[in-house]
Amino acid sequence: MADKAYVLINTETALTQSVVTRLQQVHAVIGVHEVLGPYDIVVELEAATHEDLIAALRHDIRPIKGITHTVTCTWL
Repeated sequence: MADKAYVLINTETALTQSVVTRLQQVHAVIGVHEVLGPYDIVVELEAATHEDLIAALRHDIRPIKGITHTVTCTWL
């Protein structure tokens, strides 16, 4: 069974749309939702292993220009 997670993301306001576009290109991302509230974007991730999820976060998501903060919620 694949590992799944939600990532709650805060962005710089002027860069939110470019962050959404870039997130849609990340292999492990299966959904990107721009939302209202304390977070700007909610991302659904799916990867073969927990380690692959961590790698996607560290190397593909967190370095995106315009992301200021992330919270990751993994599925049980």
